[in-house]
Amino acid sequence: MTLAAVTGRFQPVHAQHLELFAHALAHHDELVVAVTNPDRQARRREPTSEHRHTDAANPFTFFERLRLLGAALAGAGLTATVVPFDLTRPAVWPEYVPLDAEQYVRAYSSWEVEKADQLRAGGYAVTVLDGDPAAKLDATDIRAGFDDGSWVDLVPSSTVPVLRALL
Repeated sequence: MTLAAVTGRFQPVHAQHLELFAHALAHHDELVVAVTNPDRQARRREPTSEHRHTDAANPFTFFERLRLLGAALAGAGLTATVVPFDLTRPAVWPEYVPLDAEQYVRAYSSWEVEKADQLRAGGYAVTVLDGDPAAKLDATDIRAGFDDGSWVDLVPSSTVPVLRALL
């Protein structure tokens, strides 16, 4: 049995996340979705990502993201184990995602390249998939649409009821 992992904040989960999950599952038997910034103490400034540590970029708690990911995965017919994954504590990563898991990272920017390097340094095999920055579905844009409702068409339909309850 082989194991894949995808790490991210999922603030909120969207279609490109689901595409990456499906890609990883096409190559492995099981998937771990590892949620970074699982709590406020796990946030840190990253030179390659100016916003990822801010409150505005992290509106949902780990529990809320667990609910959103569960709805998104079920809606897409995918199965995964969802775990917290504090990027600031590499010494404990194997307690949440075994080192034999192959990490999948889609790189749209220097932040994702940096994350892949961090995962490699932590002992993981990493597959980096090139992402087209012009085609990136950005969670920042989704969050910006929370005020006017334009977010509804930008997230998996299975997550809409959960997001409505959270907003």
